[in-house]
Amino acid sequence: MSFVQVQCTRCKTMFRDRAGRLQDGYSRQCPGCEVVLFFAEDSQHPFIKRAMRNARKARKEQYEADAARRSASSEPRAAPRSRSSIGRTRVQERSD
Repeated sequence: MSFVQVQCTRCKTMFRDRAGRLQDGYSRQCPGCEVVLFFAEDSQHPFIKRAMRNARKARKEQYEADAARRSASSEPRAAPRSRSSIGRTRVQERSD
């Protein structure tokens, strides 16, 4: 889970929010002055632009790390066997 620093447009307080939440159409209340901040891709305010850019970058890095982790753990596994077939194998091994 990655977080992004956000600066309030009114009181300039820095706070953090999850990168997954900071997407187009999201709104959040500043914990300092309680003004509602609206996050939009086409925002003209530099604080909102920076937060959206950083959130996009963090989501991309998280996605790539998850994909690398999934591909590394996708080693070929032995086919699952039922309990009855495991028992038969043991019996055959004993009789040999």
